[in-house]
Amino acid sequence: MKKSCLSTPRPHQYSWWTICHAGKFNYSLGNENTFQLLPLRPEGLNLRNLSIGSRVALIAVLSSFLTVVVLSATAYNELIRDFENVLTQRQLLDAESIANRVDQDLQVRIQALGAFAATLTDGKNRLSKDRIEALLGRQSALSEYFEAGLLVFDEDSVAIAENVYVPNRIGTSYADRQHFREAYKTREPVISRPIIGRTTGLLLLSFLYPISSDDGDLLGFAGGIINLAEAGIIPKQEDASFGALFKVIDTGHFMQVDTLSVANPMPDLPPPGEDLIIDAALSGQTSGVVSDHSGKKWIYATQHLDRVGWMFLRAVPYQQATQPARASFDKFLAASAVALLALAAIAWLLARATTLPLERMSLRIREMATEGFAANRLSLKGPPEVRNVARAFNKLMKEREALDIMKDDFVSNVSHELRTPLTSINGALKLLRSGAAGKLPDKADSMVDVAFRNSEQLQRLISDLLDFNKAMAGQMPIDLETVDPATAIRDACDGNRAMASHYRIPLTLGHCTEKFVTADPTRLRQILDNFISNAIKFSPVGGSVRISSESTSSGMVRITVSDEGPGVPESFLPRLFQRFAQADSGSARSKAGTGLGLAICRELAKLMNCEVGYFYDNGANFWVELPQNMVSRNKVNESARNPPRGD
Repeated sequence: MKKSCLSTPRPHQYSWWTICHAGKFNYSLGNENTFQLLPLRPEGLNLRNLSIGSRVALIAVLSSFLTVVVLSATAYNELIRDFENVLTQRQLLDAESIANRVDQDLQVRIQALGAFAATLTDGKNRLSKDRIEALLGRQSALSEYFEAGLLVFDEDSVAIAENVYVPNRIGTSYADRQHFREAYKTREPVISRPIIGRTTGLLLLSFLYPISSDDGDLLGFAGGIINLAEAGIIPKQEDASFGALFKVIDTGHFMQVDTLSVANPMPDLPPPGEDLIIDAALSGQTSGVVSDHSGKKWIYATQHLDRVGWMFLRAVPYQQATQPARASFDKFLAASAVALLALAAIAWLLARATTLPLERMSLRIREMATEGFAANRLSLKGPPEVRNVARAFNKLMKEREALDIMKDDFVSNVSHELRTPLTSINGALKLLRSGAAGKLPDKADSMVDVAFRNSEQLQRLISDLLDFNKAMAGQMPIDLETVDPATAIRDACDGNRAMASHYRIPLTLGHCTEKFVTADPTRLRQILDNFISNAIKFSPVGGSVRISSESTSSGMVRITVSDEGPGVPESFLPRLFQRFAQADSGSARSKAGTGLGLAICRELAKLMNCEVGYFYDNGANFWVELPQNMVSRNKVNESARNPPRGD
């Protein structure tokens, strides 16, 4: 027969059900204060069943988690925005730097051209053509700035000298050119917008510097020409940082200057809608975020160079902003996770410390509910709310103990007062049944039988009440001695066979250990009689009752009384060994008892340093565990044959 196990808790400790086998329950009550719990069910987590401490800790953790989530989302968005702004500013600075570099390059060239223009006059008049041509031949350094040619124009904008021969250029008037008209008007150095050479057909950049007399009269212009397709004035695409885009757009001619080449001197811009980055740059927004046709996001910035009408466009992938933000966010998230774990641990510890007094109070209250009294008063320590609950509980305990004492005294006094007249009534009924007053009529005889059975039941009730009060008060006499469990079981079976025959329930003697125990034989017999009588009453028709004993691994001997009945209802288990407790199983026999038998068994077991308990395994199994006595059977038999002699 399989048995499940339950360890008996010590006073003021938690006692939990341990289910060792599915469908089997174990319940024990020993000589120490315990409280009883229902078997655990395999139910899921139910928030309503959480303790206050767990709820407080859960609220703290969830609040912290939500705070971290909100802060993380806010911090991540702010990080993205900050890195986006930083990257946008960087692109603006890069575009401005490139524009300034180009502007400085143009300025150096125009200043060099100005120095050359100053040599073309004697203070009053422009030098002769021969001297101008001689000077042009000596401008090797200046020719590196203007590789497409150096020219000298008269005051009517007619080319009169050049250092690089171009057919039909000498003698041609350029007065209709916009930059010439501007130079006439301002008498200041001028750099043209990209223009198409009238005789070369190339995309050029023309520089003009006025030739003036000492009196400020305009004597002509010194000119320099740059072929944009060959000059190194524009940074190339490969000069941009890895993954970035760099474009130079001529907003006047709507062409992409950075892609100029000899083969393609005037590259047009892509049609509208083809390059969304260029479209965004030309929209007038100097910086922003744009997505291309593939869905890739870019951060762009533009800088306009008014001198030549160029727009410098810089763009970098948006992931260059998100990657460092993601790295920073991951660090923040890791630190937040560590802080959250620490906060959760602290919250749990604080909640545990806050609710621990309440748990202790609930334990004492359960002890009161199961044992009928509280071992100690609650300590008036802790927060004001806990102290108030402790005061109320202590007051309740004081009143409860006073009521228990008054009730026990009342029951004891009434039982003593009833025993004497009931003994006389019971004796008289026995005499009538035995025929001492003569043969009674049949109806009178049956009435005497009914009266005698009820007087016997009342006698047992009074005896149980007195025994229970003595056991609770510690006044029950206990004489411990060495007892043979097999003999005790046989005697108990013999004493209950009449009842078993009446209910047609056979008593079976199972395996009995040869170990001896230390117990009071009278009180042990009383425990076994209660177990056997209950097993007989609750056994089904055709069932049997089996009594056996065995040694346990803990050095105890367990005597088990087993029946084939339905067992104790699960809802009744917490009150199984309480006084005046009876399970309502629907059977008439279940009500034919005082409800004190198992409670007395528990108290007797405590007095003998034993334990009683119950488990279900194909029937109800009530057991009592007794301390094993190490004396040998031969020594006991020898003592029985040779009892000690008195003086």
